Amino acid sequence: MMNFTEIKYQEDEFQLATYAKMDIAVERGSGVWVWTSEDDKYLDLYGGHAVCAIGHSHPHIVRAIQEQAEKVLFYSNLVYSEIRAKAAEKLVSIAPDKLTKTFFCNSGTEANENAMRIARMATGREKVISFDGGFHGRTADSISATFLGKYRDIGKPNVPGHVSAEFGSVNSVRAVADRDTAAIILEPIQSMAGVREASPTFFSGLREICDKLGIVLIFDEVQTGIGRTGSWFFSGSEYADGVVPDIITLAKSLGSGVPVGACLVNDSVAAHTKTNDLGTTFGGGMLSMAAVLATLEAIEDDEMIANSVSIEQHLRDSLFGVAGVKAVHGKGCLLGIEFDEPCGPVHKKLLSQKIITGTSSDPNVLRLLPPLMVSKDEIDMLVEVLEK
Repeated sequence: MMNFTEIKYQEDEFQLATYAKMDIAVERGSGVWVWTSEDDKYLDLYGGHAVCAIGHSHPHIVRAIQEQAEKVLFYSNLVYSEIRAKAAEKLVSIAPDKLTKTFFCNSGTEANENAMRIARMATGREKVISFDGGFHGRTADSISATFLGKYRDIGKPNVPGHVSAEFGSVNSVRAVADRDTAAIILEPIQSMAGVREASPTFFSGLREICDKLGIVLIFDEVQTGIGRTGSWFFSGSEYADGVVPDIITLAKSLGSGVPVGACLVNDSVAAHTKTNDLGTTFGGGMLSMAAVLATLEAIEDDEMIANSVSIEQHLRDSLFGVAGVKAVHGKGCLLGIEFDEPCGPVHKKLLSQKIITGTSSDPNVLRLLPPLMVSKDEIDMLVEVLEK
């Protein structure tokens, strides 16, 4: 087994540079904990960037993946599949009313690309409105809809037809929305922007504009979906003023680490999609479908959504009055701790104390994206370090 220095050298030598990595190599995990190549134990309150919703290596998903792997790892959508049928039915059964069809793909950016494509096919229009601070992925259409920091510039030349509005402002949307607009796409909570939120009336205002002008409303729930914000979806919740979009996009937590994305679509929009309009080689593969079904079952069986609500309140109560903490943003297990000064040193200090957290494009906001089964005692470990 290689030590950390050897692992770091080999990765840096043979991989293109991507993220600025933490100086640890994760070798195994269980629940909210991971162990490194040096056998150090870390409390993971970042969950692999909101992916590990049910905790690391949950027995139910490990068993489901193993059993499926022993049958067949993969066959494409050219054939029918029992596990795909079960996963699709389960996902639709927990979705808000009217979202009755699903399309499986491989990632969040693919889900968003396909959602915008579906909207364009349904409306015969090309223009897409997204929001300042929103992040939708790194492929061509998705990065063109991303008006956060430098990402859109990385994607140049951008796909034409993308315009931005001010997140939280219905009037700014009215100023750019017209009958040439195919879709409005947004993250209900802007995670990477610093866990930015909007009032419930913002979402009902968007629904009104879309209904009036025949625009497809897309909620990018890649991070907010699958129980993370205190209900199965942000869509349809009180935080969205009960608004249900025409399309929901999903990924990250959906497969607990097995790559998978999805679009949930209502009947009206789905009616415009015919055979061969969409395609994917790996989307809907048997292994990923087993992961989706097992993830949803584990969240349900272990009552993780109720736990995420309890965890949010516990963190808010515990941080009340702590010096340097200005506010707590977000819902459930998608939370941002805003400090009164840049939080980079806090992030580094926590890591030195073997607690993994995340930063954001807001230098003062530390992000928490823990597994939904995180306990209050584990949150107290974070609070104890912050109090010091």
